[in-house]
Amino acid sequence: MSQADSTTDSLLPDFNSPAALRHRHWRHVKDISARYLMAIGGIGVIITIVLIAFYLLYVVLPMFKPADIEHIASYTLPGSSEEKTLYYAMEEQHEVALRITADGSATFFDTRSGKMIKQEKLPGTDDVTAFAAGDPSQRLLALGMDDGRVLLAQHNYEVSYPDDVRLITPHIDFPLGDTALSAGWDNTAVTLLAAQWDGEQATIAVASADAQLRLLNFTQEESLLGDEVEITSTQSEISFEHTLTHMVLNIEQRELYLADTEGFISYYDISDKMAPRLIQRVRAASENNHITSLQFLSGGISILVGESNGRISQWFPVRDSENNYTLQHVRDFDSQRHAIQAIAGEYFRKGFLAIDDQGMLGIYHSTAHRTVKLEQITEGALRQLAVAPRANALLLEDDAGDVQFWLIDNEHPEISWQSIWGKVWYESREQAEFIWQSSSASSDFEPKFSLTPLAFGTLKAAFYAMLFAMPLAIMGAIYTAYFMSSRMRNVVKPTIEIMAALPTVILGFMAGLWFAPFVEQHLPGVFLVLILLPMAILFSAWLWQKLPAGVRKSIPDGWEAALLMPVIILTIMLSIWLSQPVELFFFNGNTPLWLTENLGIAYDQRNSLIVGAAIGFAVIPTIFSISEDAIYGVPRHLSMGSLALGATPWQTMIKVILLTASPGIFSAVMIGLGRAVGETMIVVMATGNTAIMDMNIFQGFRALSANIAVEMPEAEVNSTHYRILFLAGLVLFAATFLFNTVAELVRQRLRTKYSSL
Repeated sequence: MSQADSTTDSLLPDFNSPAALRHRHWRHVKDISARYLMAIGGIGVIITIVLIAFYLLYVVLPMFKPADIEHIASYTLPGSSEEKTLYYAMEEQHEVALRITADGSATFFDTRSGKMIKQEKLPGTDDVTAFAAGDPSQRLLALGMDDGRVLLAQHNYEVSYPDDVRLITPHIDFPLGDTALSAGWDNTAVTLLAAQWDGEQATIAVASADAQLRLLNFTQEESLLGDEVEITSTQSEISFEHTLTHMVLNIEQRELYLADTEGFISYYDISDKMAPRLIQRVRAASENNHITSLQFLSGGISILVGESNGRISQWFPVRDSENNYTLQHVRDFDSQRHAIQAIAGEYFRKGFLAIDDQGMLGIYHSTAHRTVKLEQITEGALRQLAVAPRANALLLEDDAGDVQFWLIDNEHPEISWQSIWGKVWYESREQAEFIWQSSSASSDFEPKFSLTPLAFGTLKAAFYAMLFAMPLAIMGAIYTAYFMSSRMRNVVKPTIEIMAALPTVILGFMAGLWFAPFVEQHLPGVFLVLILLPMAILFSAWLWQKLPAGVRKSIPDGWEAALLMPVIILTIMLSIWLSQPVELFFFNGNTPLWLTENLGIAYDQRNSLIVGAAIGFAVIPTIFSISEDAIYGVPRHLSMGSLALGATPWQTMIKVILLTASPGIFSAVMIGLGRAVGETMIVVMATGNTAIMDMNIFQGFRALSANIAVEMPEAEVNSTHYRILFLAGLVLFAATFLFNTVAELVRQRLRTKYSSL
């Protein structure tokens, strides 16, 4: 070996030395560790997303679980088994029940064993010929006698805890005294009765055997010293020509409904007790059928009509174009096929239960238009039905004279596909609508859980945001990546990307408290910007072409955009300055009012225009950055080859660069869309959060994400409201998953199509 070779060998590193072996070993360990860590991280992300989806489903699925009933006990009639049962009721804990019989006896008994707890004979009720119960929340009982008198009573329950054990003590009270009230005629039996009591006044509608109908009103008035109570009464008569079968009075004591043998219902306005007024007489029963049951839903707005063919129809008053109320047929329930014996409304929900003469029990919910449960209880007829105040238990009396006690598991009857996504005709509304209204101060509130206006608001926000962001972001990315000088690009690109670091709560704060009032005050100026700015830019471009070549060549290539900045700023300032004169001249000094009065376009200060600009500002950095990277990453030989073949820079951009970069641009748009769909704080702070369905750019909306943020802190855990908010989250999750999946599929197809360029 020569000296030169030995010198060269001495300069080469020794790859078999201990140090080299240790280096290779650690590098191998690091490579394997990095590979497994990346794999674990990716799998962890997938598992996390799957777990989120499963948790959302775990919370949401109980809403769609069917109702379940469980038979607990059967026993003989408590009290006198020979007497006809007029009424059953239960207290809130469904431990104690009440039975009213035709001899005027009130029997309290244990619901699980049938053991009698207490029995009381109501005063002056030797021969009861008619019975009516008031609204369940008032626990009023009205008994009509064969001599024309009426007794009002209340069943109440005191709860105590001796030795930490709950003790429920039932008793009967008499709101107007324990003496029966006269209906105004003597020795004429009461055949039909309806009564209500609100703590201050009672209204009683009484029908007699000789076809008389009277309306009685009793009012309690305390003396100034509060030591005496005086009862004042008024009465009036209602004339009718048909034989009555049922009669009900609403809780507000303003409406009276009479059902007759011909299947018609007469609707009376009795707000003036001295002058009842017939509003309408409408046929409620279908052809060749008759009315077998008449009952109010909770709240006293809707009436339920049971028929001899098993159909149950819902009716309520609706205000017409002339501001008059008329009774409207809203919906039918046709699950049962035999004559409805009794209907019992739930105390605090819009659900109800019905029994027929073939032993079938049906559980329904009116708003959801849903048959929650059908159960064959007996082979014979069911006579009486009572539901617990919490709608978690029921009592049934069958044709054999036995009482059955059942527990009910029916937590979310108000949820159905129709109530979530379809139009629903809610009580007191003129027509079927999409409405979200999850709470109210009224006890007769009807929950309105339509997600359609929220989904519409989400799409509306995304639409206007993308309408604002896409042109600016994509066009800006095209110019920055292809036409702008590298020095200017190194300043512009990081500046725009820093915009993504702005907290959305700050953007929402500025949009709601500064930008929205500014736009309202300068609305003509905002639209002048949209008109004058393109014109100013085109004029500047034309003027640039007219300048001497020496002047144009003095500006380095790619710096032309800097010359437009003063033009843009001055044009915006000019538009805002012209706003007030234009408004005074064309819009009478008030553009929002002019839009409303002349074009019928309502204007809200916090509207879709504000939200679109604010969310668009938040989305622009994402779309711009990804699009710019995609365009800038197109191989230079493609553009150089196009230019060498004689294409202009714009032809090269449109025919070569954009096609090659289209997968990345499409991904940028879809990622921006996903960001706009899920945006929360800007929507919460910059729009009115009104759940309306209107594409008007000057109207607000409520989005799914904003609704979750606003209402989740107030939702009771595991309530229907709580679970429906999780369903909204699941809808957002599914929408984002769908957008990302479609984006990836399209991106892969575009990449395959243009990869050969």
